[in-house]
Order: sequence, then C-alpha cells, then structure tokens
Amino acid sequence: MKVEEIYKELPNLETNRLFLRKLTKEDAPDIFSYASDPVVTKYLFWNSHQTLDDTMDYINFALHQYTNYDVAPWGIHHKQDNKLIGTIDFVRWIPEDRLAEIGYVIAPAYWGKGITTEAAQKIISFGFNNMNLIRVEAKCYKENVGSQRVMEKCGMSLEGTIRKGVFKKGRHWDITLYSILRDEFFNSSPQETEGKVTL
Repeated sequence: MKVEEIYKELPNLETNRLFLRKLTKEDAPDIFSYASDPVVTKYLFWNSHQTLDDTMDYINFALHQYTNYDVAPWGIHHKQDNKLIGTIDFVRWIPEDRLAEIGYVIAPAYWGKGITTEAAQKIISFGFNNMNLIRVEAKCYKENVGSQRVMEKCGMSLEGTIRKGVFKKGRHWDITLYSILRDEFFNSSPQETEGKVTL
C-alpha cells in the first residue's frame, strides 16, 4: 500500500462525540488557543505558538500535505461545542513494514473526559482496517502520565523506556514506548471499533 492511496483524499471519520476532518485556515483561532498554552505544550515535542502566524504556518503545512497526498493531521472537531479542540495523526507511517505511530494534542478544557482516547481509538481502528497495519505505536515523555493513560485505555502495551531518547527544550528526555498489534486490537472490546468512516 502507498501513502497516497490513503491521503489522496483524507477521509472524514466520526465517533459519538467527534468529527475528525481536515484542518482549514478558519481553525486558526481554535488551534492557537491551546497551542499557545505552555501547560499544553510542556510535554510535547514542539514549542508553544507565540503568535497566530505560528499557527498559520502549521495549518499551511497541513494544507500542503493534503495537496501532496502525504501524511497529514486530522482536526478533532467537537460536535456539541462545534469547535476544533485538537489534532491527531499518524506522525510516521512505514507501509512496507506495515507499522505507524500516532500523535495527538487536545485543548485542556477537554482533558479527563475520554475524548483523546475516543479519537485515538478511531485512528487506530482506521489504521488496522484501512491501512493494512500490523502494528501501531505511540511515544511520549516519561513524565507525561496523561498521555500514557490514553495509550493504555486504547489497549496499548508498554514496551519500555528509551533512555535520553530525545533532546528538546534544552534537556534530554526519557521516552516511553507503547504499541498495539492488529490481533490484539481485534480481540479487544467492541467499543474500540465503534464510529463511522466517511470516504
């Protein structure tokens, strides 16, 4: 399978509370509101957005990826609140190895509500059902307990710690590595595969 087979037209995905869709320039204020928050970015691999121009640079990058049929993010749109509250994507996909890595960020007002888990489960389901994946993995700073809980609630298993695995924000960080395999996913509870896919 080739990357462009999936990303030639990034599909809209739907869960009970969320639409996962392409980003647009109109999403800039919503993205900036959380991407500029140092509490949100403390344990992320990228720095806080300082101005709306930083956010527009990110959106323009995403739009370029869509245009070029390359790996790109889904915006997490909250149905009830009718706003974009985060992004989620396959930050790395190696089709020949049939593996991919997910990454996500969400506005703090929506932490602790199972929303990130809901989005991540949908992306993982899409990967196994539509991208021919055998393995999906995720990484985070060891200190990022909230992200680790999302991975665990998605059925992922802790594989270990990559000591001093990355140098960011002036220091080395230990990285925790989680994964779930195709067979494990399809043997897990039914609710993990709920939701609609709109191609």
